[in-house]
Amino acid sequence: MDRKFPDGPGLLRTPVLVTGGAGYIGSHAVLALRDAGWPVAVVDDLSTGFRAAVAKDVPFYEGDIADGELLARIFVEQEIGAIMHFAGSIVVPESVADPLRYYGNNTAKSRALIAAAVAHGIGHFIFSSTAAVYGAPDHSPVDEETPAAPINPYGRSKLMTEQMLADTAAAHEINYGVLRYFNVAGADPQGRAGQSTAGATHLIKVACEAATGRRDGVAIFGTDYETPDGTGVRDYIHVSDLVAAHVLLLERLIAEPEASLTMNCGYGRGFSVSEVLDAVERVAGTEIARRTEARRAGDPGELVSDPSRIRSTLPWEPRNDDLDTIVRHALEWERMRTD
Repeated sequence: MDRKFPDGPGLLRTPVLVTGGAGYIGSHAVLALRDAGWPVAVVDDLSTGFRAAVAKDVPFYEGDIADGELLARIFVEQEIGAIMHFAGSIVVPESVADPLRYYGNNTAKSRALIAAAVAHGIGHFIFSSTAAVYGAPDHSPVDEETPAAPINPYGRSKLMTEQMLADTAAAHEINYGVLRYFNVAGADPQGRAGQSTAGATHLIKVACEAATGRRDGVAIFGTDYETPDGTGVRDYIHVSDLVAAHVLLLERLIAEPEASLTMNCGYGRGFSVSEVLDAVERVAGTEIARRTEARRAGDPGELVSDPSRIRSTLPWEPRNDDLDTIVRHALEWERMRTD
């Protein structure tokens, strides 16, 4: 397959609306798009994001992605031609405890956003999905042909949106890209953005907070999984590599408007919870207090990507495929924080 995209009128950098652009991944996507020359606007309700995460010269709209009037105004004022959709709720145990919130935020509001995109002729839509759509697969690594069988409301809410996009693209003039994220971590290497969400649950974030004194330690949820050391194994991907894939995917969708794509976004290599904590201690030069707790509801023992499809489809060359590098950037961000 030819992995180079043609130049031409279709790649004139159409303005992109980033939903959830004041959040962790969304704010990095805004940076990546601007670095590549794309005009960008952001909509975010600031329920978990931060206004300061978006540069002052980026058009910013505070509001709900299900607000049709607001979306219509943004589409017209910013001449939007594509959407990158990051807004949503992402904590697996929380989704088990409060499933209706997740079906509301992740599914119903995505439906409203997709409907608005169709009504206003937005041609391209990129959706931030998750490896949680695979549930607890009986093999690892997983490719895109692995049956989608989510085991928690978070994964199901994301899979429903994937299905809505497929049905919508079959009926309307819109194409889409779905990226199924594995475990996103790290921070912008230039220190422009990072993970600042209060009460974050991602392991590397939590461990870096512990290493810098923001937490008193790290809980290990389950040590009896069928993994080499008994702790859960995940595929950790640097946030800057992740958002670089989004920009390349957008170029692909514009170059091939009849095509839609669903792809894993990971490195294809897993690390256990204990290995990650060892890495944080190694990079930080300090010990982290560890405590063992019971498994969390909805957590599979191992989830690692097969990234063959994205590697063969996009000219994606990760620059930060190294656990210590991911940890170092996350630690640098924690040490810069003043909040």
